[in-house]
Amino acid sequence: MVSRRVLGLTFAGTAFGPSTRAQALEVEVWRDPTCGCCGGWVTHLRASGFTVIDRVVPSVAPFRRMLGTPADLLSCHAGRVAGLALEGHVPAHAIRMALRERAPGVVGLSVPGMPIGTPGMEVPGREPDIYEVITWSNDGTHRPWMRMRGGDPA
Repeated sequence: MVSRRVLGLTFAGTAFGPSTRAQALEVEVWRDPTCGCCGGWVTHLRASGFTVIDRVVPSVAPFRRMLGTPADLLSCHAGRVAGLALEGHVPAHAIRMALRERAPGVVGLSVPGMPIGTPGMEVPGREPDIYEVITWSNDGTHRPWMRMRGGDPA
């Protein structure tokens, strides 16, 4: 039979010890103050379990340079999570998969432009576009990586 003291110590260790639940990944986002769709993407990330540091800045350009985002992959906001650069409306599903896979040489993910139906770009009554999530490497090379419709794989 387990004593009350053992049960009490077990409870105290469980209640005040390290959590067994994984910590939420932190995404730092840089966005323009006048853009509404960027806020929708931030909401999508938070609803998907990410912790978001939302930085509204006068210009996203300096952060894109810091992240090494190729000019032909630009969209409307930038971000970074666990060392992975993000550009545009990259769905949480794709971010999590890229972080799990950690393909050699890949430093960023982009959804260039602003496809309808991407997280933050939903339009009521419109079918989401099918689009590509693009990866890029330090040398600026990039390739299509994942096909999506809305926030889900296509």
